[in-house]
Amino acid sequence: MPRRIFEGVVVSDANDKTVVVRVEKRVKHPVYKKYIMRSAKYAAHDEKNIYKIGDKIRIEESRPFSKSKRWQVLYTDQASA
Repeated sequence: MPRRIFEGVVVSDANDKTVVVRVEKRVKHPVYKKYIMRSAKYAAHDEKNIYKIGDKIRIEESRPFSKSKRWQVLYTDQASA
C-alpha cells in the first residue's frame, strides 16, 4: 500500500526532532461548486533538526513515532547541504 505524501509549510519547530507542518488543499463546495482552501496541521519527525519556520517541505506517512507524530520529513539534496 503506497504511503501518502503531502507538501506544506513549517509553522512550528519548537520541539526537538519535530516540526509542525500546515498542509493546504483545495476542495469543491458541495452546493456552490466553488473551490475553497482547507488546511490541516501535521506533526512530522525531523531527525536532523534542519527545518525552520517558513520552510516548504514534503512529509510522508510513517510508523507512529509518538502519540501525535505519524509523519516523517522527506529530505531533499538541497536540505542536507
